[in-house]
Amino acid sequence: MRTLGLIGGMSWESTATYYRLLNEGAKRRLGGLHSAPLLLWSFDFAGIAAAQTAGDWEGLTVAMVAAARRLEAGGAEAIVICANTMHRMADEVARSVKVPLIHVVDATAAAVKATASRRPALLATRYTMEQEFYRGRLAGRHAIEAPVPDEAGRETLQRIIYEELCRGIVRPGSKAACLGQISALRRQGADGVILGCTELGMILSQSDLDCPVFDTTVIHAAAALDFACG
Repeated sequence: MRTLGLIGGMSWESTATYYRLLNEGAKRRLGGLHSAPLLLWSFDFAGIAAAQTAGDWEGLTVAMVAAARRLEAGGAEAIVICANTMHRMADEVARSVKVPLIHVVDATAAAVKATASRRPALLATRYTMEQEFYRGRLAGRHAIEAPVPDEAGRETLQRIIYEELCRGIVRPGSKAACLGQISALRRQGADGVILGCTELGMILSQSDLDCPVFDTTVIHAAAALDFACG
């Protein structure tokens, strides 16, 4: 297997899920005592979240590029950003290293196209739902339109993600609120759901809905394993 370099800690709750999925996947694919060869750079998320709130994307890009370069220097053969929001600087990170970056949007788009869904709703942080880097890549590169909740819905999701899920808190009322946002978007024509925050798989799954659910953490980890095992 090729060695994957993980940029994690954004939050560690979802990074732990990546670690588990990658190792379970390696065992499932290769059998025996196999596990995934991984290098992990894990940020202190408090600093990352504060910079996001302050809009210091330039400073965050510098930090992400430095992390990718450290992983490459350590022997990583591909970079995996274990977060959706921090793909905002994925292009800059990819240009800063010689190894490939496995992009969560491209992996998710491939999963969407493998189903009948063509207009999946996007649930994520405000940054991912409102900025161009995510929905723009889905539309421009993959011809996938991804509607998002209204202003109040986006604020609700932001609160649930940062004040609860990133702290390991899962509340039934918050799950109901997420399902309410999905119902509203389905009434507007959405035919699937992208869990576009790596923590959302803690609170929602395919068993909760009768339309396709695209858990980006699961999808991204599988794409990384395809590379590692290829």
